[in-house]
Amino acid sequence: MKDATVSARVEYHVKNEAEAILQKLGIPTSVVINSLYRQIIYRRGVPFDLMLPAMPKTEDEFTKTELNAKLEHSYAQSVHGEGRPFEAVFDDLEGDIK
Repeated sequence: MKDATVSARVEYHVKNEAEAILQKLGIPTSVVINSLYRQIIYRRGVPFDLMLPAMPKTEDEFTKTELNAKLEHSYAQSVHGEGRPFEAVFDDLEGDIK
């Protein structure tokens, strides 16, 4: 029997994006929260890794060979039209910062 309420404050855009995805999947938010709580109980911890992402290397941290390999790979992608416009890349990066 469901007889407890969970209340949490989250960022508006995070809530809206998540709920839009759940709606497309046909899954109520309460089912996801209940499933998360059950996984916490089952695993006796959070069911996913909580860690800082690895920081990408800066240019001065690459060896000359590593840097040349990166540049050659990027050039080949560009020649084959596999790259992305820099505006899109920066939009993604700025979105991660917000």
